[in-house]
Amino acid sequence: MATAQFLSSQSVYSSASMLCPSSFTGKVISVRVSICCYSTAFSEMKPPGRNEIRLGLPSKGRMATDALDLLKDCQLSVKQVNPRQYVAEIPQLPNLEVWFQRPKDVVRKLVSGDLDLGIVGLDTVHEYGQGNEDLVIVHEALGFGDCRLSLAIPKYGIFENVNSIEDLAQMPQWTLERPLRVATGFTYMGDKFMKEKGLKYVTFSTADGALEAAPAMGIADSIVDLVSSGTTLKENNLKEIEGGIILESQAVLVASRKSLVKRKGVLDVTHEMLERLEAHLRAVGQFTVTANMRGSSAEEVATRVLSQPSLSGLQGPTVSTVYCNRNGRVTPDYYAVVICVPKKELYKSVQQLRAIGGSGVLISPLTYIFDEETPRWRELLSKLGL
Repeated sequence: MATAQFLSSQSVYSSASMLCPSSFTGKVISVRVSICCYSTAFSEMKPPGRNEIRLGLPSKGRMATDALDLLKDCQLSVKQVNPRQYVAEIPQLPNLEVWFQRPKDVVRKLVSGDLDLGIVGLDTVHEYGQGNEDLVIVHEALGFGDCRLSLAIPKYGIFENVNSIEDLAQMPQWTLERPLRVATGFTYMGDKFMKEKGLKYVTFSTADGALEAAPAMGIADSIVDLVSSGTTLKENNLKEIEGGIILESQAVLVASRKSLVKRKGVLDVTHEMLERLEAHLRAVGQFTVTANMRGSSAEEVATRVLSQPSLSGLQGPTVSTVYCNRNGRVTPDYYAVVICVPKKELYKSVQQLRAIGGSGVLISPLTYIFDEETPRWRELLSKLGL
């Protein structure tokens, strides 16, 4: 009998006895191993009196770059003293720490209470949050990381005429002894989806990369993976099928419900971040158009402007008097019309302004559009019961 003690990263104490065949004696020896375990991060022990608010961001990749760019556009630039550091700050939010983590760890640490807020893909929230009600989506459309989690099958062989999830479920090949084999990094969502669609005989193999090769290699019949353009699927002779989209995903701002309700300052920081994000995202692709127009009154000019379908603006045109110097006298001469126009309507709007007497048209991009109160803030308060 032998006893050994080890340090482990699990925050439990345990001992185990096991019988091991001895390759030297041909006999069976009994070894008792006592394992004394300590948590390296003390994950179950929350730091006492933590005052700082923590925002989790992806540590690398396109999602990380886009998240930093978005925050910068909202005047919330992340400041890192050293690019290798995993902790940073946002000077405009003095009590906020930024922690760079793997996306799945951002979600896990939101659940554990080690983070208060996070920016990750909606797919990551669903896969690693697994329906945890403590996770609250604060903003569901941050405008980057667009993709879909989708089921894909080969174009050839027994799948050649399979074009829908119903076709796949009705295939007689799938039995208890020979289930449909799915390669994926999304086992939780994949399993949930298959059960909802009536596929009884399914097994999953976990994989993180190069999933498209799995069917051709014979190690899987299908895959569940994130798809953007679908080009990679086509290049590997795979196809999506009708009803096979599991989730439409993009980057979201997610928070811990407990932190929002119980931790001092988290709700205030969330409110400011949400207002900045909403104001910037609403202004993306919008332009201010200013033109001079003659008219008998501001009301008459406004009536002309509103007669054109592309000139209504956000709530209506702003019409104000333009004063000119005429022979040394300051007199009202024109009216200035200011409207907000989306990019796709820009040239049409200029043409319509000209058609009703507009001149000297000036155009400038918008940076922010602040509402009286963002609807998402009201929705968040409703979710929290506040």
